Amino acid sequence: MYETPEQRSETGKPMVTATPRDVVHIRLASFVIFLAFAVGVISLVAGAPIPAIIAAVVIVAAAVDVTIAVRRQRRLGTGPRSTG
Repeated sequence: MYETPEQRSETGKPMVTATPRDVVHIRLASFVIFLAFAVGVISLVAGAPIPAIIAAVVIVAAAVDVTIAVRRQRRLGTGPRSTG
């Protein structure tokens, strides 16, 4: 299987397949989604629809951010479906 030079360090060890920026985007966004979901559920239970709507918008924005980060990794050829 062919490997690009970016996939091995100078010492020949395999490199991480994702850029640190994308890893941070995915991890932070997943944490934000979790918190926004909790706030949304609590808001709905408390009968406050405005914070629930804001939480839903935050969830959608974080999901879009994760999607963009994953697509960027696939475009670079080092995403989850990379063959090289």
